[in-house]
Amino acid sequence: MVNLSVSQIKFRNIITEIEKYLKSPEAIVITGMRRTGKTTILNYFFHQIDSENKIYLDLENPVNRKHFEESNYEKIKTSFEILGLDFSQKSFVFLDEIQFVANLPSVVKYFIDHYNIKFFLTGSASFYLKNLFTESLSGRKIIFELFPLTFQEFLIFKDSSLRTPDNPQNVTRPIFDTISPLYSEYLSFGGFPGVVLKSSVEEKKRALEEIFISFFQMEIVQLGDFRRNDVIRDLILLLMQRIGSKLDIQKLSKELGISRATLDEYISFLESTYFIKRVRPFNKGRDYEIRKMPKIYLCDTGLANHFARLDSGILFENGVFQNLNTKGEVNYYQKKSGVEIDFVFNKKVAYEVKLTPDESDANRLKHLSRELELKDFKIVSRNYTSLENALYGFMI
Repeated sequence: MVNLSVSQIKFRNIITEIEKYLKSPEAIVITGMRRTGKTTILNYFFHQIDSENKIYLDLENPVNRKHFEESNYEKIKTSFEILGLDFSQKSFVFLDEIQFVANLPSVVKYFIDHYNIKFFLTGSASFYLKNLFTESLSGRKIIFELFPLTFQEFLIFKDSSLRTPDNPQNVTRPIFDTISPLYSEYLSFGGFPGVVLKSSVEEKKRALEEIFISFFQMEIVQLGDFRRNDVIRDLILLLMQRIGSKLDIQKLSKELGISRATLDEYISFLESTYFIKRVRPFNKGRDYEIRKMPKIYLCDTGLANHFARLDSGILFENGVFQNLNTKGEVNYYQKKSGVEIDFVFNKKVAYEVKLTPDESDANRLKHLSRELELKDFKIVSRNYTSLENALYGFMI
């Protein structure tokens, strides 16, 4: 677990969202990519709960899993009592890495229905959480997704006093030149807390290597239980090279020597474990849209940059996606002629991402946005620009 100050943890966006449900009866479930800070946040809330009637169990520890191997759930209640819970009053149970216990949803359901227990749960693979929790805990859970740091969170983790302006007109050249080096670091090494807090480039690179190894061993090898882990490894490397491009299943399946059905299973797994994201076309029901092929983006620019060595434009585009994705639904739009919009956010706002945009980019985006009846449009620039009302990547 990364050592963070309370002030750093408090400013993660997910904290405010979870706090709204601390007094509700539903189980709070935190899921997301490995090493994004789920355990840190679970520990934060464990210490914030003003009660001694609480227990914390790390289910990655096989010894702790034994408490849940009883078919008679009243025996699990006895174990909880031995661990210090008093069932005559409000109780709090914190369970980390729940994907290691297959019957956990039914256990949680039983205790929510029969006893006054508030559960806080974390799991790293939504592939398992969604499958296990959809029906068995219907109406008894609230799921929160945790992603790598946004750039605003990154600034706080760096203990920077900088805050990005809300209005692009307030971004003067000196302001841009002050923020830009930090944004370059963010794009180059990403938003995993354990990477951000490393002080040297070599330490950051080693941390990125460890994150990938951890993901591959824990999610793919241990939980995925696939026959061909080497093919998934090769698929990951190929997908990294295709960031921002449309996903051609037929071409990829031939290149990897596997069936389209198997490839789709692997890609779905990688998406459900938060490693990649398929961004699907925005559809207004018009005949000239490209409807079927999604585009691929990676969970974190640091991993993308370290393993794929992408050009600056693609890396910047992934960084903008990475921040938009934490806030809502992201699509893309493209006509058969090739004219496109990089991102359509929440089906309302068009975003076009350019290293250095010009007036023609803004005019084209304005025309397409009006044609699609979108509420607003925004040009997002990486470099300093005199283009009126252009946003900067660090403002997303």
